[in-house]
Amino acid sequence: MIGRLSGTLLEKNPPQLLIDCSGVGYEVSVPMSTFYNLPGLGEKVVLLTHLAVREDAHLLYGFGNAEEREVFRQLIKISGVGARTALSILSGMSVAELSSAVTLQESGRLTKIPGIGKKTAERLLLELKGKLGADIGAGGAQHGDASSDILNALLALGYSDKEATLAMKQVPAGAGVSEGIKLALKALSKG
Repeated sequence: MIGRLSGTLLEKNPPQLLIDCSGVGYEVSVPMSTFYNLPGLGEKVVLLTHLAVREDAHLLYGFGNAEEREVFRQLIKISGVGARTALSILSGMSVAELSSAVTLQESGRLTKIPGIGKKTAERLLLELKGKLGADIGAGGAQHGDASSDILNALLALGYSDKEATLAMKQVPAGAGVSEGIKLALKALSKG
């Protein structure tokens, strides 16, 4: 198993990279979240990797951090979710946003990602429940349904998942829906 690559970045063709490691060029597919944080061509790059061995190919996937790689591995264990779909999910939302969607059981946020339909989104939420989102699970449990309603209101107002999730951190536990929306909008107006 190839677990890590350290070398010179030779080519960047989203989502594919070519990394020279002591004279051997490795083709690596990465999610866009990793791609956007890459150094320039000719510079040193370090990626954590996952090697997928199939009958017709050995495919290498790269990640900027261990958290992304672990979520990728959780995703590909789910029936009907392959590596391409897992990369698409990680390209469409951050690990924190995915954790939030799983904790709050919001399939609508997942269906915004190309290639993810309603049934796949619901299967993802069901399979990932308890495996993902433990770090924010306590906050979600305190807020309960109010948290979900506040987040949905922000999304309906046109804020992105990232903006809405960041604003939710400014809402104290136990806040009501209308009070929470006001506090979240106030936090968003300052940003």
